[in-house]
Amino acid sequence: MKIVVAPASFKGSLTPVAAAEAVTRGFKRVLPSAEVAAVPVADGGEGTVEVLRLALGGRTRAALVTGPLGSETVSAGWAVLDGGGTAVIEMAAASGLPLVPPQRRDPMVTTTAGTGELIREALEAGCRHILVGLGGSATVDGGLGAMRALGAALLDAEGRPVPPGGRGLLELARVDVSGLDPRLARVKVTALCDVDNPLLGPDGAARVFGPQKGADESAVDLLERGLENLVQVVRRDLGLGWNLGSLPGGGAAGGLGAALAAFLGAELVSGIDFVMRATGLPERIAWSDLVVTGEGQLDGQSRRGKACAGVAREARRAGRPVVVLTGSVRGEDEAVAVLGLDAVLPVVPGPMSLVQAMDGAAVHVEAAAARLARLLVVGSRLGPAGGPGRGPGGGPGGGPGPGPF
Repeated sequence: MKIVVAPASFKGSLTPVAAAEAVTRGFKRVLPSAEVAAVPVADGGEGTVEVLRLALGGRTRAALVTGPLGSETVSAGWAVLDGGGTAVIEMAAASGLPLVPPQRRDPMVTTTAGTGELIREALEAGCRHILVGLGGSATVDGGLGAMRALGAALLDAEGRPVPPGGRGLLELARVDVSGLDPRLARVKVTALCDVDNPLLGPDGAARVFGPQKGADESAVDLLERGLENLVQVVRRDLGLGWNLGSLPGGGAAGGLGAALAAFLGAELVSGIDFVMRATGLPERIAWSDLVVTGEGQLDGQSRRGKACAGVAREARRAGRPVVVLTGSVRGEDEAVAVLGLDAVLPVVPGPMSLVQAMDGAAVHVEAAAARLARLLVVGSRLGPAGGPGRGPGGGPGGGPGPGPF
């Protein structure tokens, strides 16, 4: 049997590579003769740098940048791909939600400044193409922090710099890009979006993602108003002839997608589609008999561009069954129907705290993969009508046996 293992990260506990290794171990425990191809994936969020560097070759670097709270520095990894002309950064490494303690999460305060500083690092390295992974953010600042770090002036009605975070959106009255780093004019920027949500509206950055980042109902309303103000000011001062508020992917990373498009002329693309092409996943899926993917949580947002949705779509296109291993699932029947999944298997073996689940993630994922492998063995011994079979040799039931394993 040929199995493609293509998980994304289990946020805060397993990188895509670690998750792929755990799933592979689980299968090999039960099906030692199975051919398992590990192709870890990412959608622009956590793990994007690691996945693309492994797939395309390159060197990992690290930079000390401003963290999402603005008052501390964090060490953020990024990569220069082979050839030296392309950089890969992920905003989760500089401005990600796991970098903020739960009790301090507040998108009215958190900033994307560190992500802008990472872009500057890529400019200093002489890169001419910058891939920016958008996902896993702690922010809803419309990308203002990143743009300020790159030299844009973001001013209130009195000509003073607006405060960082979502608060600054409400006070923004004027944008001046004359101070933007001139090297940006000679660089191509591609934003790898983990979702296709727009900036504004019921599916936008504030209303969908604000609560996940610590915003209460009142703060969500303020953030929406602030983003509406951002759209109006940027349209006027940058002379945009298109609707920034409805741009697909503009709501990714708390509006950073929209800022990259408006200020830097970035192209917004599906992160998972980009990564699947870079890793050769479609060719691997065509080779396989079964596709196994996974991520920390499967929910209504998964269909908006998340990794599992992309992998499932590619598996359906090739006519291959696909199973998702996940830490938690909200609306399993809906997920199976909407994403076209064949099965969803939770990895947590029983009641436990979130901390326990995350601390033991590698063990849980490996065990879940082993359980799936045992089910495959059982299935191989069933005949066409569900009766017992002993393989193609003509045993009772005549069904396929464990030979393929």
